Amino acid sequence: MTKFRTLVLAGCIAAFPAAGLAAGGAGEVEDYAFSFEGPFGTYDAFQLQRGFQVYQNVCAGCHGMKFVSFRSLGDPNGPAFPPEQVKAIAAEFECEDTSPEAFPGDTRSCLPSDNMPENVAAGAPDMSLLAKSRAGFHGPYGTGMAQLFQGIGGPEYIRALLLGYTGEEVEQAGTILYENSVMPGGLINMAPPLYGDDVEYGVYGEGGDYVPPEATLEQEATDIAAFLMWAAEPKMVERKEAGLQNLLMLIILAVLLYFTNKKIWAPVKGKD
Repeated sequence: MTKFRTLVLAGCIAAFPAAGLAAGGAGEVEDYAFSFEGPFGTYDAFQLQRGFQVYQNVCAGCHGMKFVSFRSLGDPNGPAFPPEQVKAIAAEFECEDTSPEAFPGDTRSCLPSDNMPENVAAGAPDMSLLAKSRAGFHGPYGTGMAQLFQGIGGPEYIRALLLGYTGEEVEQAGTILYENSVMPGGLINMAPPLYGDDVEYGVYGEGGDYVPPEATLEQEATDIAAFLMWAAEPKMVERKEAGLQNLLMLIILAVLLYFTNKKIWAPVKGKD
């Protein structure tokens, strides 16, 4: 597990070589009130659906998500895509064909049981665990304590990074770097991926009268940050529910033990 985490973090750092070489500190990361924050927070299914649409239309060209299965897109505590939509989404991707009659390198349309394919063509990091790997590497506390004191974590960092482009470009050693106010050193070698109006938001499932918001730059950055948090923590809601149930059971057990203790020792104490 330690080796696995090291590889993931190394991949994320490798995506931003300009940050490691340039001098200077990271810019300020704004705290944003995501719906899943706090002990009672839950994911907003419509927001996750919008975030996936941003990933599919913009990010998937360079980044894969090899640790996320297509079927998880239908989780009720996640994006909650309808089953037929999950099948349609999976069919838009190509997965390795591992059937006995297939030749090496053959592909087929993905199935809901498959994981999303990895993308190594552009040398960009996998985005499955990006939100978790970036948590704690920014902010005034710098060791992850910002999540406790300010509620700032990986999603805020991703959102701030996508909104931090200034529009300026710098050429260094024949490479074009882009000015970003959030990156350490202020430069990043990834071109601005979002500009606003990059996708046309759709509604899937029981949307009712729900009308998607306008696909502005800020909205897209917020939605993809939330989706990447779900990709890194798909069982967060279930864990929170289990934690609260366990806490309630411990409180009840503590009360019972207290009165049991008084009942057992009451005759002994009464002899004094």
